[in-house]
Amino acid sequence: MLLSPTNITRHKTRKVSVVGAALAALVMFSNAALAGKDSFNTGPAITQFGENAAVPFALAVDANQRFQIAYDMVKQGDGETAHKKLNMLARFINMHVAAGVDKDNIRLAMVVHGKAAFDLLNDKAYQAKFGKPNPSAALLDELAKFNVDVYLCGQSAIALDIAPEALHNSVKVTLSAMTAHANLQQQGYTVNPF
Repeated sequence: MLLSPTNITRHKTRKVSVVGAALAALVMFSNAALAGKDSFNTGPAITQFGENAAVPFALAVDANQRFQIAYDMVKQGDGETAHKKLNMLARFINMHVAAGVDKDNIRLAMVVHGKAAFDLLNDKAYQAKFGKPNPSAALLDELAKFNVDVYLCGQSAIALDIAPEALHNSVKVTLSAMTAHANLQQQGYTVNPF
């Protein structure tokens, strides 16, 4: 089919309009996406941790969705703030509760091994080892309120000479991190790679 000069002009105009609309949408998306760090707040579930931002242009989250996710933590935290990996659990809870998911539909587990085990010490043991209170203790308390399971690799505990009484009261010791991950997967937990 041949296009007449009039049809070519209409076709070009339509093409320009589509491109213009796409560019306008991209600019709106970019402005929303670049709102910056000021858009992040704690809460609504865990109010001292778990900074997150609303994403109005994201796909909707099914409010009836059930989450069972296991995470892994091996590196020791900085000793100044709550461990970033533990804070990630609070972020997950806050983001999804804010998106309408019932907190009872969120089951999270953290499997800890290596020197990250020191971040699971109670304040007394942490103070004895590092000369200050454990910066992750308050976050561990909050995560326990939301039924987050924190598992410590027993092999790491033995290697690092960490006695059970030195641990935060919410920590459970397993034979190994490998055992914990295997058991969680058999219970239907997926592994989050972050």
